[in-house]
Amino acid sequence: MASQINNTILRILLVFLLVPNMQQRCFAATGKQQQIPCLFVFGDSSLDDGNNNNLVTLAKSNYPPYGIDFPKGPTGRFTNGRTIVDFIAEFLGFDNYIPPFATARGREILKGVNYASGAAGIRIETGRTQLGDRISMDRQLKNHQITLLEMNQMLGNHKKSTAEYLSKCIYVVGVGINDYLINYLLPQYYPTSTIYTPQQYAVVLNNQLSQQLTSLYKYGARKFALFGLQSACGSGTTSSTCVDNINNVIELFNVELKSHVAALNHYLAGASFIFINTTGIGLTSPFLASLVSKVSCCEALSTTGLCVPFGRTCSNRSEYAFYDSIHPTEIVVSVFAGRAYKAQSPSDAYPFDISHLAQH
Repeated sequence: MASQINNTILRILLVFLLVPNMQQRCFAATGKQQQIPCLFVFGDSSLDDGNNNNLVTLAKSNYPPYGIDFPKGPTGRFTNGRTIVDFIAEFLGFDNYIPPFATARGREILKGVNYASGAAGIRIETGRTQLGDRISMDRQLKNHQITLLEMNQMLGNHKKSTAEYLSKCIYVVGVGINDYLINYLLPQYYPTSTIYTPQQYAVVLNNQLSQQLTSLYKYGARKFALFGLQSACGSGTTSSTCVDNINNVIELFNVELKSHVAALNHYLAGASFIFINTTGIGLTSPFLASLVSKVSCCEALSTTGLCVPFGRTCSNRSEYAFYDSIHPTEIVVSVFAGRAYKAQSPSDAYPFDISHLAQH
């Protein structure tokens, strides 16, 4: 019994130490000053907060036991509680989480919109065969254009004023993992692996992503936080399988993405791009290494890896790495978000972290 109590105390201390902004989460709820005017979000299921709810798709999470630890219950977040961008919004002093494009209305869009979509990729075909509809990065950019038209009207129909407003906002982008897991690594459905070597594919993906980011720059965006791809080892996988089949090709993408960050900072005047080293953060966190990772917290479907609707879930969720077979628990993303916002190591973020990006 004494050892169990000591282990519990150790876990609490590790969470507090490894998420350096734990205190700031409290300040956000008590009127901490908002550091930027708005936060825009682009990406996949790791950032989605409800955009897939009304799509004809298997990539949905708007049902129990998802959201079991979120105040509003199941919302379309693919985890038990908050997402990385929910934490980042808190760290940046926002009073509310960024609404999904699917439901964002009125003046709330002036504080930002979340366009992320479960199963989305940089490439338009990614995820289509297995899961159905999803909002690819190109479609997310089109949705952003709709938002900008509305914002322009609210700000007095002066494009210069809108562009100046947007230049102070942060654009969080986390996309690319599905271009591997439900595209390149499934040759029975997609031809990409027969067309490109892993190195070529990393270059092709990053070139396309850079074009998409340049479009956002042309719309007025200036501050970008780009999340590298995290280790794709879900619950129940072995380390050898992960390293040999997935993680090596994912690392090629991350190296290329960091290189593109440097290039975009050089060629796009006034822009500030940063790279968040999610793989590095995951490998250097002793707390994350202590979590249960061989099984998912919720009872998961063998077909999609998502939670069984209204299925069983573990009670000790802060001790599990994965909520379903694919997506991390809230406790895991809190560590990633904390170190993305305030780097603990020089390798966490390049050339600096999100807290500095907000002031840049």
